[in-house]
Amino acid sequence: MLSGTVKFKQVRQFVAGGLVVLSVAGCAALPNRTSVAPMASPQPLARLTVATPDLDHDLLAQLMAGELAMSSSNLKGASQAYGNAMTLSSDPEVAGKATALAIAIHDPAAAQRAIDRWQVLGATKAQLAQARAELAVEQGRTDEAKRQLSLLLASGDKDAWRLFGRVLIGSRDAALASNLLESLATPDRLPPDPKAWLAMSELGEQLGRHAYAQQVADAALKRFGTAETYAWAAQLKLNNGDRSGGLNLLRQAQVKDPSNIGLRLTYASLLGQSGQYAQASHLLERGPQNAQTYAMRAALAANAKDNKGLDQVYQQLSHAPADVRSASAYLLGQLAEVLDRKEEALKWYDQVPDDDDHAFDADLRSAILLQSLGRSAEAHQQLAEMQTDYLDQPAQLRRAYEVDADLYLREKRYTEATDAFSHALQVVPDDPDLLYGRGLAYAEIGKIDLAVADFRRLLQIKPDDIDATNALGFTLADAGRDLPEAEKLISAARAAKPDDPSIADSWGWLQYRLGHLDQAAQVLRAAWQSGKDADVGVHLGEVLWKQGQHEQAQQIFDQVRSIDPRNASLQQTLKRLEP
Repeated sequence: MLSGTVKFKQVRQFVAGGLVVLSVAGCAALPNRTSVAPMASPQPLARLTVATPDLDHDLLAQLMAGELAMSSSNLKGASQAYGNAMTLSSDPEVAGKATALAIAIHDPAAAQRAIDRWQVLGATKAQLAQARAELAVEQGRTDEAKRQLSLLLASGDKDAWRLFGRVLIGSRDAALASNLLESLATPDRLPPDPKAWLAMSELGEQLGRHAYAQQVADAALKRFGTAETYAWAAQLKLNNGDRSGGLNLLRQAQVKDPSNIGLRLTYASLLGQSGQYAQASHLLERGPQNAQTYAMRAALAANAKDNKGLDQVYQQLSHAPADVRSASAYLLGQLAEVLDRKEEALKWYDQVPDDDDHAFDADLRSAILLQSLGRSAEAHQQLAEMQTDYLDQPAQLRRAYEVDADLYLREKRYTEATDAFSHALQVVPDDPDLLYGRGLAYAEIGKIDLAVADFRRLLQIKPDDIDATNALGFTLADAGRDLPEAEKLISAARAAKPDDPSIADSWGWLQYRLGHLDQAAQVLRAAWQSGKDADVGVHLGEVLWKQGQHEQAQQIFDQVRSIDPRNASLQQTLKRLEP
């Protein structure tokens, strides 16, 4: 059985060496003198010569060139342009940018020139110390780096510790950065601000200095005892594999700041990962709610298979503030689906904003729901509109065609299904799932050669695809052709999935085609008992009929009819057996 070149205009600056005087001489006719036509003289502007700078001395052009170079990730070109610009400009920011670019491209000579120019133009003590420290770190000059970082921290700048961290995190020499961190960012030197302590601890962790990170974190926890210090200490525990210790510290962090949604989410997530769904849900139910808390509560209830909990989240979220409902429209649709409220799910999916990450998925779910509600024409119309809307997005376009095809398969409209699969394969040629689906549809409408071709192509791409192996074997067996190959294929599938009833059905049907009725009946009966699949029942009934057990066969057919009253395979089989 088949399983289901950048150009820019130079702006010239008009500069005169001195005052340009334009004079227009008037000419009057003298008395008793015959007038003559004056000589044509050039217009005043035609005689004006304006000095314009060359490109290298045009500040605006250099700034534009630098920005264009950066936009194309050409840092060397940007550094050169800003190096030129800083000599033409009195703006310290230009020299600061030239400094940063020169350091970024590892050009110490250019960096030193830029730092010197920046100092002349008015850089602050902190800015100069940071730049000189970065250059010293870049060159591996430990003592100079330490001296400049000390000057930075002593500068009194409110961002001194943040700039200190930036110097170290940008270093290519992690060992040097670590040594500087441990020698300068000691608890007795850190400011009375827990954020600075946590930043230095985190930097130590990033640099692989776990003992330093833990030392500073412990000291911060003891000195400040804020929720943030508890949370970071918990993170370090978790990083070191101490889950129990981490959870305990997170609990204390949450007690310190119970309204902190981020802390509650983190703590609840860890509880959920430990299987403590009820405790995690109870934690999230208390305190302020937002889209994230509702989403996690829904996930926890789903993992716990708690339909009552899902319904509670759905009811509360349905009456949440409008902004929360809008951000959660897709989740509301999913919850409504799980709770079998299909019409409500459709309404929620319709409210998912177009710029939402789930907008495409919401439209797909709507189409599937429409079909399940007996509104197939609307479902396919929606998918047709999506196929137009997403023409320039191959991944989404492929999915829209695939869902369209799957719906046609459910409706047993196999010709339309093959067309939809073929369109999808034009978007993503040789996609295994699409080849498999089209092969199934081809087989259903009797286009065996095309079905076999799709399954063979799929197996060339994925030789270990068991479902395709079984599908090809069954298709050959059902058509009564290449039975030795069919036997080899289905045997391989059975060995890989010995308990799969669909593969057992293929094996039993092959035995029937080979004339082994007793073996066929035994295998098919076991497959039928394991799942009561309608197509398996049809096969078993036919084998029993051929064995002369008409009454048993009819009982099986009746059971199939109760499972799937419109089963096409049953109708075809009955016509064949009872002409």
